[in-house]
This record gives sequence, structure tokens and C-alpha cells, in this order.
Amino acid sequence: MVPEIESEVLEVRGERYLQSNESMFTFYKRTKGEFSPYFLALKERKVILGAKCPKCKLVRVPPFVLFCPECDFEPIELVEMPDTGVMNSTPPVTYFAHSLFEHQVPFGRGRVLLDGADTALPIHVYTTKGVLTPRIFRRGTRVKVIFRENRVGKPTDIFAVPIAEIPREKQNVRGLQESALDWESPVEPELPTPDVEAKKIYHSTLLQLKKMASLVAQSERAQKDLAGWKRRINVKTSGGCFTLLIDDGKLDVQEGEVKGPDFIMVAKHPAIFSDWMSFRDSLTNAIIAERLWISLNREFTTVFKLDRLPRSIKRTGQ
Repeated sequence: MVPEIESEVLEVRGERYLQSNESMFTFYKRTKGEFSPYFLALKERKVILGAKCPKCKLVRVPPFVLFCPECDFEPIELVEMPDTGVMNSTPPVTYFAHSLFEHQVPFGRGRVLLDGADTALPIHVYTTKGVLTPRIFRRGTRVKVIFRENRVGKPTDIFAVPIAEIPREKQNVRGLQESALDWESPVEPELPTPDVEAKKIYHSTLLQLKKMASLVAQSERAQKDLAGWKRRINVKTSGGCFTLLIDDGKLDVQEGEVKGPDFIMVAKHPAIFSDWMSFRDSLTNAIIAERLWISLNREFTTVFKLDRLPRSIKRTGQ
């Protein structure tokens, strides 16, 4: 039995507790116990709670204590916190995650010091400007906490984005959900006007890509890399544009762009793709180094699949 990951509210002696389950090697349930109010507030009210000591006024977020250790264990008070703050440090970005988080990559893992808080909240961070790279967030970057559409009472019910990316009229909205932001139309990086050298490399690269597509058709291993996947990708480079068409194990390369692509790649130089096919670099590394941009963060999964192709072709002796 593989159960759905979900949560439920239990009432015991008049108190409400949040209980959730996880799908791992075995099925089990666990209760959030006395810390349920924090997770219930995330799930039901789209509110972040902090623990405030009435004596020293220290505010801890998340509220991980019931009594203040600084004030002879004075009982703390739960208070509603603002959903804005600053990054406490520069967050590392996760590009390769285990099965519980693989559908969320790439994401940053950082700590946000909410306005009025004395401790920092562990949280994932994202951007609305395409794929997340290490240079988008820095220590001191001002952010806003965003709530997931489907919340189950877990730390991942919330994430943070730079407040500069949020429309001004929404920056002060409390409990802002991810659907209120535009994730589909980030501004593309500008490319220089194509010169003779860039055009020459573009045409050479296009021939290499078409050859690779024909080799995919001969490699069962490469076809498995793309099995069950369909994408239309417009690729723009400083030497010209082409389209990558993935269709359930097949790869096709066409010069020019198609209407209504699933997402867009923008390369500072067409040689990025030559380096990828010849094992000198990977598309993943090019994205991390900001030499290659993709319009949708979630399409990093497609990049993983493309990065496997040269290796799979090589291993099948093509």
C-alpha cells in the first residue's frame, strides 16, 4: 500500500492536534503534538506564528519552545508574524534531490529573519524569473513568504521569493498564495546581435544536434532517457534559433522557432550545445553559471533528461 501524503486534525480533550503521514519504506503516522498550532496556522489560516516571551520579549520563529529558557521557563505566547523579512544568509541551491523533493528542484534552502523576529525561519526559496541560480539570493535580500495552494501542515507549505519580484500592489497582501504570482512569463535575457562568427558556430552546432538526434533513434538507452516525455523547446542563441522536439523517446531538431513552446532556452553562445554534446560541459553547469537560461524552473527535469543523452549514446557505442 502506498498511501497519499496527507494530514488530519485530531481533537483530544478539547485541544486540536495536527497529524500527518509520510510514504517511505513503511507507512506511519506522527503527530505534531504541542507544536500543532504552528502547522495548523500554516494549513488553515495562511499565518506564520512565533513564540514571544512576555518577559524578555524575545520572539522565536518557528515557535520551537513552550517556555522561555532565558526567563526561568516563563510560558511563551503565540503571536502572528509578518510574512516579510530578509535572508539571514546566502542559501545554497539544490539541483539534485531525493524522491521526496525531486519534483521541486531547483530550490534554495535558507533562513529568513521575519520582521520582528529574533530567530530565523528555515524555508525553501524560489524565483519567478525563470530557473533559480545561486546569484539571485544573498544575505540581506528582502523576501516575502508565499503559501502553497495545497497545504497539509508541513514546513514546505511555504516558500520565499524576492519581494522585488512581486507586483507592488501585492507586496502587502497577507497570506499570498503561489497562484497570485506570474510564473509563466519571465523576462528573457537579451542577446547580442548575431555576428559572422556566431552564425558560423550556430550552423555547425545545428548539424551536430541533428546528427545526435539520429543517433538517439539508434540507441535504446538514449530513447529510455526520453521515454514518456513530450516537450517543444525553443532555443535562442546569439547565432540563431532552433527547436528541440522531444516525443516519447524521440528527438528532433528543427531550425527556427515553433509557436506555443512548452518553454524557452536562451544561450549566450551556441557553442554551449557543442560543449554539451562533446562532454566538455553539461547544460546543468551552463545554467548554474548563467550561460544558459530557461523560462520555467520546473523544466529543470527536462534538462536532466537532455544531459543524459550524450553519455547514453556513447555507452551504446553509437
